[in-house]
Amino acid sequence: MANKFQDKVVVVTGGTSGIGLATAKAFVAEGASVFITGRRQDALDAAVKAIGGRVTGVRGDMSQLGDIDRLYDAVQQRHAQIDVLFANAGGGEMAPLGAISEEHYEKTFATNVKGVLFTVQKALPLLKDGASVILTSSTTSISGTPAFSVYSATKAAIRNFARNWILDLKDRHIRVNAVSPGVTDTAGLNELFGGGEQAEGTKDYLASLIPAGRVGQPEEIAKAVLFLASDDASFVNGVELFVDGGQAQI
Repeated sequence: MANKFQDKVVVVTGGTSGIGLATAKAFVAEGASVFITGRRQDALDAAVKAIGGRVTGVRGDMSQLGDIDRLYDAVQQRHAQIDVLFANAGGGEMAPLGAISEEHYEKTFATNVKGVLFTVQKALPLLKDGASVILTSSTTSISGTPAFSVYSATKAAIRNFARNWILDLKDRHIRVNAVSPGVTDTAGLNELFGGGEQAEGTKDYLASLIPAGRVGQPEEIAKAVLFLASDDASFVNGVELFVDGGQAQI
């Protein structure tokens, strides 16, 4: 343990499973005090138990502005500032053009775009000057995927938030970067692919398209997030860091 984030205050939205959970664990292991969010209390309680150490769970849906306010109220009750914000909460479902409903569009954009926008904006009074903000984008921000256009559009928006916000926040020296995972072995991905043998078959096929020859693990994405959040990345600003085994580069 290097304790790179000793006594730092870190917020991880969508921290109850997958990449968010792995990242919260990694920050706690490095000495941080971590706040995670999740929409379901049972999942939140399980995540807090799995993470251990200095972690606080705050139930909330980040597409709801009132829930975002409650998150930062909880942080402010214990700490004067936030050092790292990982705006990770998000999700999506498959829907081909011709079958996209208004509900599908509004739900996806509310979670992935509206939620990230106001998660960051409402954090500004608490963010320390020189803080690090990391946004979860996706390799879909630059590549096409059948039946995934709405989700992909939201992730392209996230990537462009990083480009613009570094200008808005330059006087405070707050860095904003996007991490773009490729195919990553999470419960959410399994659900998206239909679960069970169907999901495993889809992942095996996708692994054959990745130069690294396999899908990623949440812990590998977490390591990239911790790099972007750390002083090791002090001159890294506004980038989209692909963590995808090379798939986006071919």
